Amino acid sequence: MKRFAAILLILPMVSGFSRTDTYGDITITTFTHSDIQLEYAGKVIRIDPWSVSDSSKAKPADLILITDDVGHHLDAKAIARVRKPGAPVVIAANGKQVVPDGIVMANGEAREVAGVRIEATPAYDVTPGESFHPKGEANGYILTLGGQRIYVVGVTECVPEIRAARNIAVAFFPMNLPAARMEPAAAIDCLQAMQPKIVYPYHFDQEWVRPVAAGGTRPQPTTRGLKELSDMLSRQKIEVRLANWYPQ
Repeated sequence: MKRFAAILLILPMVSGFSRTDTYGDITITTFTHSDIQLEYAGKVIRIDPWSVSDSSKAKPADLILITDDVGHHLDAKAIARVRKPGAPVVIAANGKQVVPDGIVMANGEAREVAGVRIEATPAYDVTPGESFHPKGEANGYILTLGGQRIYVVGVTECVPEIRAARNIAVAFFPMNLPAARMEPAAAIDCLQAMQPKIVYPYHFDQEWVRPVAAGGTRPQPTTRGLKELSDMLSRQKIEVRLANWYPQ
């Protein structure tokens, strides 16, 4: 069931902000910023659970994936809250101190965990400077569920490994990253190369995250680049779904 917000007045070409969607037999629930829950065949997968999220639609996780070591990605309290006893937690190498029993996957590695095929993909910056993410520190993940490839891209610029991804059903794709990385035009270019069937723009309002993570007031979320992204991709029959990543 979809929840509609005032953003429809600004973005008339898209279907509105949602919290729970489906793709085939996969149920997709979005929480905050980059916090995602996927359900398929009785299995619950959580990506980057974060303590500020409203947990009313959360379910105990059979598998948890962590993309990076920043607090809104790697939140030990949130992991403990949603993790079923003994459920595996897949991490990038930079998460080992926080999740000592985590399963480290390196960029380019593929393996089956909890009955799910997972490919760890590179997520890195190529422009030196503030918020620089060196190659090999963080992961994106491609999960195969019921034959469908779901790509959680992570925090990254449009590097060759992402442009080369193919046969992607659903992509969770970042935009508006700090220091002018993954600007809307770059995100559009990258997604046109990838050609997923469905795109969820995510992780696109770092200014919202800063005060909220510190316990401050939740500001009005940005809409920067969302209409441009939707308009351009719709011309190539790529569906853009806007989720309520930044609830008031």
